[in-house]
Amino acid sequence: MSKLKKALEKAKEDRTINQCTQDQLRKYSDYTLKLNRINCESLRQEVQVTYSQTKVQQIDPKILKKNRVISYFQDNPMTQQINMLRTQVLTRLQESGGNTLLITSANPGEGKTFTTINLGISIAYEMDRTVLIVDADLKTPSVHHYDFSSDFFGIDVDQGISDYLMGRLEISEILLNPGIQKLTILPAGQPLTNSAELLGSPRMESLMNEMKGRYPGDRVIIIDGPALLKYADPVVLSRFADGILFVSEEEKTSRDDIKRALELLNGRPVFGTVLNKSKSSRG
Repeated sequence: MSKLKKALEKAKEDRTINQCTQDQLRKYSDYTLKLNRINCESLRQEVQVTYSQTKVQQIDPKILKKNRVISYFQDNPMTQQINMLRTQVLTRLQESGGNTLLITSANPGEGKTFTTINLGISIAYEMDRTVLIVDADLKTPSVHHYDFSSDFFGIDVDQGISDYLMGRLEISEILLNPGIQKLTILPAGQPLTNSAELLGSPRMESLMNEMKGRYPGDRVIIIDGPALLKYADPVVLSRFADGILFVSEEEKTSRDDIKRALELLNGRPVFGTVLNKSKSSRG
């Protein structure tokens, strides 16, 4: 083969390889030399998960329906809106090269946990994604939010990430699978008065680095944080986020509150705002 022909073949191979993401190449490194004959889309294979340490607790779909876990039901019209949000979030995460999303709001009760749960399940339905949802709302329970394990999945737990931060348990002892394939949840556990300090501790930083790096190709981590205008915790948690979604409630969240909350996130990677309970989206 002439040098010119070899150079042309090499250029063709390089162009084909560049069409695939780096994650795909890492997953299928044994095949990189053959990529000029492979359609990159064919590299997307469904992730199979076997839970060996994570506790599995099957949930009655009736409980999910009652608790507004709508993305579990693919025939629900609102599921399509959540799937559109999923596409936008995954695109932004891919562009940033990250895999960790923080969801917060200006005030309690504006729909951030509802958004977290439904977005997480929607991403878990992607064939090549696994999801870890972290309940990092560790403040005193209120009528607006306690533990999404109970509020949405109907799982009664009294241990969670607060026990890990206090050094009482390891993460493997508190992870749960709510019967939804490729979805793992990390409950909050008991409320902590010094939660901001513990969420900013070296122990939390080590945990986040480990979780973010363990499955860089397929794992998406979603952190459900407290309200920005009430607690310092979400600003602390934003250190670990590759992207932030800000949830506001139509006709409830004031312009001033939105402005003050976003000022607290100045310089952080805010992907956008989710308008919850929008009349235009009801049908």
